[in-house]
Amino acid sequence: MKYFDELKRTMEWLAEQPDTLFIGQTAAVPGTFMYQTLRDVPKDRALEFPVNESFQMQFSLGLALEGYVPVSVYPRQNFLLLALGDMSNMVDKLSAMSGGEASAKIIIRVATGPFKPVHPGHQHVGNFVQAFRRMFDWIEVVEVNEPQEIFPAYERAYLRGDGRSTLIIEEGNFYNEK
Repeated sequence: MKYFDELKRTMEWLAEQPDTLFIGQTAAVPGTFMYQTLRDVPKDRALEFPVNESFQMQFSLGLALEGYVPVSVYPRQNFLLLALGDMSNMVDKLSAMSGGEASAKIIIRVATGPFKPVHPGHQHVGNFVQAFRRMFDWIEVVEVNEPQEIFPAYERAYLRGDGRSTLIIEEGNFYNEK
């Protein structure tokens, strides 16, 4: 099994679930390396978003509160940083703020940007997994470095019954290497 093939298979499985929607940059149209894993997701299940990371996270939260399980796609961790206020102050704290009455199950899909075959610049290749783990109380942070880790991570994020959100971090260099 290859890393890319397992991501593509997993995204297609998620698209078969009745309550999932894929949102984000290159969720519905080509533009980054992540799109190729979503190219066969039905177009009515994918919403393309402009480059507005904070709004995307707020929209994801709204979808989750309405009973959807959004798969919110951020091609680079560096740009997910622009949504951190919404993640740490709303998504991560919703259950605590509501006394356990509300939760938002969001699958946040992000990658460490690939630097091969050409380095795209330092603002595209950051890996902040350790900072994310220290920052969140409610959002679970999962790295998928091996092909066999991909489906179980996304399946757990989707099937979990505790209402928690999951931040799944992919390694962009592995799309073509493993």
